[in-house]
Amino acid sequence: MSRPWINYFLQSFLAMVAIFIVLVTLSLQHIVIVSSIGASAFIVFTMPGNVTARPKNVIGGHMIGFTCGSLCWYAGLFFPRTELVVTLAMYSLAVGLSILLMVITGTEHPPASGTALATAISGFSFKILLALIISTCVLSAIKYILKPYLKDLV
Repeated sequence: MSRPWINYFLQSFLAMVAIFIVLVTLSLQHIVIVSSIGASAFIVFTMPGNVTARPKNVIGGHMIGFTCGSLCWYAGLFFPRTELVVTLAMYSLAVGLSILLMVITGTEHPPASGTALATAISGFSFKILLALIISTCVLSAIKYILKPYLKDLV
């Protein structure tokens, strides 16, 4: 008799532990990326067999999101911030560009577009980049180590 509820609890607990590790390593100024990482944890631990849960997609997608967000934030500096429409256009461009580049490079990871938006809003930071690298590597490492025990839940 199959007991899938055990996997539900186990994999939800693993996602909680992974996010706890991420939160412990981040300072409050890096908190802008946590929602994207939380969404990544959902994908990694509920759909470990899905292409978007592969380390290439998790890490690569977030790096693309961070890069697009940073570029759009930087480009926005050349326009007057008094124009709300310009600011919103830069935020939207960050998301659209991240989607385009993830699809082109085969690193599709939906939460990474959230990283693009968060970075476009908060601006470039080496500390946020480092936190993002650590976070995505922690998620990918936990998945790699526990892969034999993880099942697709959805």
